[in-house]
Amino acid sequence: MRFTQYYLDCLSQASYLVADDTTGQAVIVDPRRDVAEYLADAREHGLSIVGIINTHFHADFLSGHLELARETGAWIGYGAAAQAEFEIRPLEDGERISLGDVTLEIMSTPGHTPESISVLVHEHADDEVAYGVLTGDALFIGDVGRPDLLASVGVTAEELGRMLYGSVQNKLMGLPDEVRVFPAHGAGSACGKNLSTEKQSTIGEQRRFNYACQPMSEEAFLDVVTEGQSAAPAYFVYNATLNKAERSVRDTDATIPPLTDEQVDAALAAGAILVDARDQQEFAAGHLKGSISIPTDGRLAETVGTVLDPTQQFVILASDEEAQETAVRFHRIGFDQVLGHVADPERYLLAREERVERSSRLTVTQVEEICEVDDVQLIDIRNVGELAGGTIPGAVHLPLAELPGRIDELDPQRPVVLYCAGGWRSNVGASLLRARGFTDVSDVVGGYNAWALTHALAS
Repeated sequence: MRFTQYYLDCLSQASYLVADDTTGQAVIVDPRRDVAEYLADAREHGLSIVGIINTHFHADFLSGHLELARETGAWIGYGAAAQAEFEIRPLEDGERISLGDVTLEIMSTPGHTPESISVLVHEHADDEVAYGVLTGDALFIGDVGRPDLLASVGVTAEELGRMLYGSVQNKLMGLPDEVRVFPAHGAGSACGKNLSTEKQSTIGEQRRFNYACQPMSEEAFLDVVTEGQSAAPAYFVYNATLNKAERSVRDTDATIPPLTDEQVDAALAAGAILVDARDQQEFAAGHLKGSISIPTDGRLAETVGTVLDPTQQFVILASDEEAQETAVRFHRIGFDQVLGHVADPERYLLAREERVERSSRLTVTQVEEICEVDDVQLIDIRNVGELAGGTIPGAVHLPLAELPGRIDELDPQRPVVLYCAGGWRSNVGASLLRARGFTDVSDVVGGYNAWALTHALAS
């Protein structure tokens, strides 16, 4: 058996290749949209990708099933409850898929979505205990998939939660302790609230340490799983819908073009958004008024989907290499209207000094001084689960995922100071407010972590 996990840090997303080296047959599970790595690995090892399995209709990224099927001719499999605009192979509970001696077995594990499945991987067809189980978003390491994303039309969060209870407590916890667990996501994903940084585990470890896998009633399970979930990014419903659709297919070698200064100006005048992908310090030192800061050194794709609209057009400001990587991340969530990138960012900004501004970034001491004398709107944009560790006194909680839709709750005539955990998200949020017409906006360098450390040292 050949078994490969591909992990994408920017989306905390895992996909898998499972193959039988004897027959050369391979299946890809939960592929991302940029599929070149799967194809390259298959060529290197003499494998033929015959099948593509999605454990469910993903909401946090655009799956690469159509791209991969175009390149390989492979069938596309979903749980039997799935309905899509393209041709799919319905995978029934208990169905076995032979790749040779290596065999896959389908487990229906609804709850995160109605069509969710897990895939048992048997190294040998007659093995009594499976090598592992690909759990999709049903079971994570340290958590379970949230049932409240409402990406499934016609099914309530409570109904999904009750499905999830049966899938986790009865079906997955019914597997032997030694079965390895390979989830579709890790720490940082908004598909759960308590995901581990570990990339694999075992059923036994989850039985002992995962809060949602402890013996409990269905009602207790619903309470504990739904408590403290963060606001879902706005693009989740968009991606879940696209993943069911017969959408456009992206070329494996697609790139975005460099744009002349005149082309950039024309695009911005026509309504395109300039996304500045440089790091926070460069953006703070000088950026084009109205641009949105989303640096490549963080969760760029998820953040793009959180604060921007997929119907908009975009121009990327970054070096050529970073711009191409940024465009790939846009495409991973179906934000395909990237017109190109600024050919020479430094020259472009220097030639437009009258339209360049600096960001206000404050230290903890400066924030406390300002809040004492000015009528400041202090905004905590962390997720709800992060508040348990404390907040800065006087702050109002407004998560970044909700900021675009709740900007009207803020007074543009009063100073605004944003903070998150470490300063990355607050920089993004501050740039969004400035682009929406707020003139006195700052964020806190180091965020709440810096504030907490400062006060711990002082005490």
